[in-house]
Amino acid sequence: MKQRSPDAKNASGLRVYITRNLMKMTTLENLVVEANKKLKEKRLKLATAESCTGGGVGFWITSVAGSSDCFDRGFITYSNEAKIEQLGVNPYTLESFGAVSEQIAREMAEGALRNSDADVSIAITGIAGPDGGTPNKPVGTVWIAYSNCTQTTEAIVDVFSGNRQQVREQAIAKALSYLLERLTT
Repeated sequence: MKQRSPDAKNASGLRVYITRNLMKMTTLENLVVEANKKLKEKRLKLATAESCTGGGVGFWITSVAGSSDCFDRGFITYSNEAKIEQLGVNPYTLESFGAVSEQIAREMAEGALRNSDADVSIAITGIAGPDGGTPNKPVGTVWIAYSNCTQTTEAIVDVFSGNRQQVREQAIAKALSYLLERLTT
């Protein structure tokens, strides 16, 4: 059996890493292109309110040329204080349910609409890890809420697996998928 040099082994591992990341990127790129297309078709502007993803959805939405036609603004509200100050999240709700909850996701989405010129919003709050999880809210728990001016705000929860970066990437992809789903119904 032929021995590979350490460099060949590392190069092979790098190829696998690059291939996996390109597949993830292609999925996100497809989602964001479709989301931009749907927002433009419906003549809607989007606002985002993000915590655990740190602006990732806004980053991806604006990676498409012409996104200024459908993206109003993004709020990165990582701290509880930022959620209160920028989005008008109720401190009592934060104290009662915690930052990672359906109630906070809904208030974030509604606050993004109130504090922008957008027609629709998407909000994300979660625990990306590696610390911060509890038995009731394990690492990977992410709440995503969608709001618009004419319907009740809706929220979904998911528990993603993987390391911090993987949880964040999955949350961004899920938020974009959820946005597309809501825009098509």
